[in-house]
Amino acid sequence: MAISKYADGIDEALKKWATPLQAKYIDKTNELGSARKAAMFFGVDSSAVQTAIRSVERKAARAGYSPDHDMTHTVPEGYVVKGVSTYYNGDGVITGQWVKSSADDLAREAAVKAAYQAMASELPKVKPVPAPTDRSPHLLNLFTFSDHHLGMRAEERISGEPWNIGIAERLLSQSFDYMIGAAPRASVAFINQLGDFLHHDALLPVTPTHGHVLDADCSLPTMAEAAVRVLRRMIDRALATHEKVVVLLAEGNHDLVSSVWLRLLFRTLYENEPRVEIIDSETPYYAYQHGRTMLAFHHGHLSKNEALPLLFATRFSAMWGATEHRYAHTGHRHHKDNKEHAGMEVLQHPTLATADAHSNRRGWDAKRRAFAITYHAKEGETAVQTVTPGMIAA
Repeated sequence: MAISKYADGIDEALKKWATPLQAKYIDKTNELGSARKAAMFFGVDSSAVQTAIRSVERKAARAGYSPDHDMTHTVPEGYVVKGVSTYYNGDGVITGQWVKSSADDLAREAAVKAAYQAMASELPKVKPVPAPTDRSPHLLNLFTFSDHHLGMRAEERISGEPWNIGIAERLLSQSFDYMIGAAPRASVAFINQLGDFLHHDALLPVTPTHGHVLDADCSLPTMAEAAVRVLRRMIDRALATHEKVVVLLAEGNHDLVSSVWLRLLFRTLYENEPRVEIIDSETPYYAYQHGRTMLAFHHGHLSKNEALPLLFATRFSAMWGATEHRYAHTGHRHHKDNKEHAGMEVLQHPTLATADAHSNRRGWDAKRRAFAITYHAKEGETAVQTVTPGMIAA
């Protein structure tokens, strides 16, 4: 019931969706007869009480409860109403109602994050290990892997080369070993996992936002185990060869929730290792400063490449102003594209993964490769190492 109808009071049933303070506002408004009097009682502006109650009404409506609009069939916790179709007879009496619901993505993500955070707090922590010596303090090696799609399945007769969880894990591990061996002796290793690391994000092999059915090779637990195993191996390998290791586990459009629990897990695992830094950001735009060099990152699913320079200049204005060489790294489209803009170079990374049936049907072909790029703190990019699946197979 709208809060302007004070003569009838505020619907008590709304308190099911209210916070403790909002519930007090509802009770006091009903007791005193107006939001203004309730606000005077609590010592707040009357708009604060009205806004709070409207917020509860909107939350209740998303769950399917709004009697003023003949909505009384609520959906379970963790779901939101997607649409309501109400049928009336000639006298205006309700004869039927169809309530369409969908999973509440924000609630699901919050629940998953809380669960993994609780589990991660009990994990044993990695003990610090001695740092290597004789590394250049000016150099940073950026090891980028984008759109690796662990858990994807591709058949050789369709894609030209097979792809499964075993091939994906082995190729990533061996490619990283090759890059480590070929890269200069830098003091900093930056492991840039640029998103879509996991092929899907739930028990069902579908994309998180659109529900597109995917070709999957294994279950979610098997995929998660492989992801943790290969990332742990990469971090430990980098620790043995660099003084500092920075890890980015970026959000992709295939692994929105998985990127959250991966960051939580590895932040906890290495919290006692001062040489490991896990970039922890709730937004899918990331930046890191290495002297006069700025490194920026975004998977590519939310912003176009040409929009990234202005976006990063705005969001990280202090870093932008403190640097001379600026590079944005993105993925998502599975092929290489490199363009210099005013103030920033944008590199779109290819992938090591083979194309699945969906990509093949649309003719989305690209060279499979990954890059290790070395940056100097004062001079920017100084070297590039390339690895391809053929090099690893050989």
